[in-house]
Amino acid sequence: MNDTNVKVNSEIKDLTKIERIGAHSHVQGLGLDDGLDARKASEGLVGQHEARKAVGIIGKMIQQGKISGRGILLAGQPGTGKTAIALGLAKSLGEETPFATMSASEIFSVEVSKTESLTQSFRKAIGVKIKEEAEVIEGEVVDVEIDRPTTGQATKMGKLTMKTTDMETIYDLGVKMIESIQKAKVTAGDVIVIDKASGKVTKLGRSFARSRDYDAVGSTTKFVQCPSGELQKRKETVHVVTLHDIDVINSRQQGFLALFSGDTGEIRAEVREQIDSKITEWKEEGKAEVIPGVLFIDEAHMLDIECFSFLNRALENDMAPILVVATNRGLATIRGTEYKSPHGIPVDLLDRLMIVNTNPYNEEEIRKILEIRFDEEDVVVDDEAADLLTKIGVETSLRYAINLIAPASLAARRRKSETITVEDVSKAYTLFIDVKRSVQYLQEYQEQYLYNEIGGGDDAMEESA
Repeated sequence: MNDTNVKVNSEIKDLTKIERIGAHSHVQGLGLDDGLDARKASEGLVGQHEARKAVGIIGKMIQQGKISGRGILLAGQPGTGKTAIALGLAKSLGEETPFATMSASEIFSVEVSKTESLTQSFRKAIGVKIKEEAEVIEGEVVDVEIDRPTTGQATKMGKLTMKTTDMETIYDLGVKMIESIQKAKVTAGDVIVIDKASGKVTKLGRSFARSRDYDAVGSTTKFVQCPSGELQKRKETVHVVTLHDIDVINSRQQGFLALFSGDTGEIRAEVREQIDSKITEWKEEGKAEVIPGVLFIDEAHMLDIECFSFLNRALENDMAPILVVATNRGLATIRGTEYKSPHGIPVDLLDRLMIVNTNPYNEEEIRKILEIRFDEEDVVVDDEAADLLTKIGVETSLRYAINLIAPASLAARRRKSETITVEDVSKAYTLFIDVKRSVQYLQEYQEQYLYNEIGGGDDAMEESA
């Protein structure tokens, strides 16, 4: 790769998203007011006021570009909303701030090394805002004249008349320009932008002055004002891409198409060094701006000692994102060693992290979360059934209570009813058992299971043999 030619492709279009109901699809933000105080229930989050406020302050600092290379640990019991808070942070930061998420077990891949996988994740969480100035012609089309020769040998000729509120000009068109205009289906009354360097034609919409030309127009027709000022002007365009995207584009022969194949493989350190030096050069020239994003690693206790050592060093890098890790472990063994540590994370890394605790939900909060899930899953639940689900959530777990909503809804539909009742919840509760009842069942019938280790040991295995 040439040092002076770092390729960036900004024409990566959004794919059609399939709507589905996920475990955290109801989360729309952190639910904070202007003073960064957590509301009782807002934007899909309930309770956890201190944790939400702490993460909200971090989010505000990220948006202002005041911090990077910091680490945050979300620690708490299972089912206390750690992942939901992290996703709420992602939503509150907006689309321009990169947010990469991964599970710690994802790095144990046979294709790339653990450190390469973490490096790619880090660079996915660092955005680059690249500013580009281009000369364009922007105005309303007054008339398009294309001379089509009767014989196939002569070249096409054409004239394009364009105007703004201040001036009007006629342009002679070449063959390539005629093809671009015909491809864009440009007609009189369209407001268009022509890139002088590439010849690309972009339709902005129809002029308001031509809104009465037709009695009926399609729903996709957009009306815009006729531009003012000069026809030819300099326009600044901004592209936001991640460092990982630039790495892949410059390390593969197929360029940006490698982003869609997913087969990124190992990326050489030399490629990254050249890209980093080019980005630094663009920063000094004012052409680019680095946006430190967020890397969220769930189930962080699954990382091993080598990964923790890598994270220690990576956080000290100049272009490091905010690292958010979550774990539900207490005093646990550090993977790859025989030593125990709080949350299964080495003490030297814990010392670098700002720790945010999440607490178990109370009965009122569980009821409110269940009501949010009723709306998200578009089901109607009567008060008695909601009370029963809340009781189940308190006595077993919130996740188990949420998981019962879908089968209870199916049971209600079997009865040709739109409302979930106590009968439907009871049926789902009978069909799908929770962890406590599963353990009780195992203890009761332990002797009938293979490789039973509850009190039997080797003697029990010999007897069964």
